[in-house]
Amino acid sequence: MFLNYLKQYKVAIFLGFVALTLVGCQHIDAVTPGALRVDAQNFGMLENGFHYENWAIIDGAPIPAGKFNVSADGRLTTVDGAFIANNEFNVSGDLSRATAIVITIEPTGDTDTIPATTHYAAAALANGTGTLTINHANGVGTDFSKASGSYILATPTNGPNSNETSGIWFLDPTAGPSATLNLPNLTAGWVYEGWAVINGVPVSSGRFTSVNGVDDFDGFSGPAGGPPFPGEDFLLNAPSGVSFPTDLSDAPVVISVEPHPDDSPAPFHLKPLIGTTPSPAAAATLYSLDNTATNLPTGFVTVK
Repeated sequence: MFLNYLKQYKVAIFLGFVALTLVGCQHIDAVTPGALRVDAQNFGMLENGFHYENWAIIDGAPIPAGKFNVSADGRLTTVDGAFIANNEFNVSGDLSRATAIVITIEPTGDTDTIPATTHYAAAALANGTGTLTINHANGVGTDFSKASGSYILATPTNGPNSNETSGIWFLDPTAGPSATLNLPNLTAGWVYEGWAVINGVPVSSGRFTSVNGVDDFDGFSGPAGGPPFPGEDFLLNAPSGVSFPTDLSDAPVVISVEPHPDDSPAPFHLKPLIGTTPSPAAAATLYSLDNTATNLPTGFVTVK
């Protein structure tokens, strides 16, 4: 009898432990009624007062659903930097009628109830849940999975055979020349930017929306005109921490996607193409960029 009692006691203890464990899991995973939960992956921290804002789409109209930023370790914070408990936002409105969640990037001091043009990520809702992606039509709206590109080192703005490894150009000189970037068109609020990382310092080669035209910057170039493609010679007016001319051997090269208006002069965290120049590098030789679309932001949303 004692053995039977002991067995029953152990079973009861085990079942009680299981019940407590399940209750604990439900407490962690549950969403408070009237709340939106955002579980973000690979979202970057915004600078200078810029922040993310959630919008619940109810009856076709955007309803404000909470502002946030992301800490250096990827946790959701308030605009003031406090961690957001359970990643939850209390929302005014019947979230059971929401058909989508849209996340925008809002400028510093934003107080209106109109979404910014810079849409970042979005999710369609089914049974109160959805997967956030930036390539959703209401996000950045662009699929970077097939983006590709290459570049050469050259300095066409100071004549031939002079510091030829101190400039970067996204063109193929043997084909016309022709563009070497294969990038999708961007939606409103976004622009591409080229970068070379020189001695650990990201240096911009200019912003652009077309791979077949000049970019918006030539402040480092020499006196001669450059080719009609994105790129820059690093010859004059070097930024702090960098000396020009330079040698881009072993330098990382990046194509980023930047919000417009931009939260920071540094590269934004959306970087669909990244490469590293070999060392030693040769001028006028095509070097490839790698597609990094699998590392772009994603996440999940839940409403209740």
